[in-house]
Amino acid sequence: MILIGVNIAAWLMLHLGIAWAGMQVPFQWFSPRQRLFRARGWEAAGRAYERYFGIRRWKDRLPDGAALFAGGFRKAELRSVSREYLERFVHETCRGEAVHWAVLGSAVLFFAWNPWPIGLVMVGYALVVNMPCILVQRYNRLRLAQLSLRVRAAAGGRRAGPEVPK
Repeated sequence: MILIGVNIAAWLMLHLGIAWAGMQVPFQWFSPRQRLFRARGWEAAGRAYERYFGIRRWKDRLPDGAALFAGGFRKAELRSVSREYLERFVHETCRGEAVHWAVLGSAVLFFAWNPWPIGLVMVGYALVVNMPCILVQRYNRLRLAQLSLRVRAAAGGRRAGPEVPK
């Protein structure tokens, strides 16, 4: 029973601690041009997430952790199509993805005090909790890139927002 409490407390501290640490880094450091965040061909501008994961049906049900921290950038709705806002939103999807990858990677720590089978359960927990969030961040970033292109075209070709390289 103590081990369950230790695991719950450890996950709580890891989730909140890594999210807080991610908030301390300037959003500009999370560029969509970084290798981790670049669009992949198989993602097909987000259509792969719609087709294989049905992401449109469930993405709005995930919690937005931005509300937990002062200055958090809420990503539940698009509030503007200005160049600055779209750029910030894209960078924030990168920050969110990085935080979830870091939390997922921290699952290996649970092998330090748990028996091997419980450690595997903790890795499973980390996958179930973080992968949907990672998928949504990537999907939203690809959709924002498409929106940016449409806004730029409507504005007569002027740069209207961020480009997400493929």
